[in-house]
Amino acid sequence: MKKLFGILLSILVLYVIYYDLTVGTLPTSTPKPVDAKVEQSTPAKTDLPSFDAEVKPGDTVISIVEHKINKSLPVSIPDLIEDFQTLNGGKSPQKIQIGSTYHFPDYSK
Repeated sequence: MKKLFGILLSILVLYVIYYDLTVGTLPTSTPKPVDAKVEQSTPAKTDLPSFDAEVKPGDTVISIVEHKINKSLPVSIPDLIEDFQTLNGGKSPQKIQIGSTYHFPDYSK
């Protein structure tokens, strides 16, 4: 009796694995198109030197500025954040979006 139960249990487990791999058990849904809007900000009136850059996947405010000036950041991070927010009307650096163009402070001089 134990052998029969073991064989039936093994067949059931194999069938469940086969069914899960071929058909799947999670419901499928059609992906809804995302309405992505590209945001462009207008620079605030300031005498702070700046440049425009489009955000690419993996970019951060620090990486964009360091890439532009080809050296490490010459100011503190809080100063960079404050300058970025000044140039972009209070926009938080943590909420930059891929594909959007922002104004970044230019510390190359």
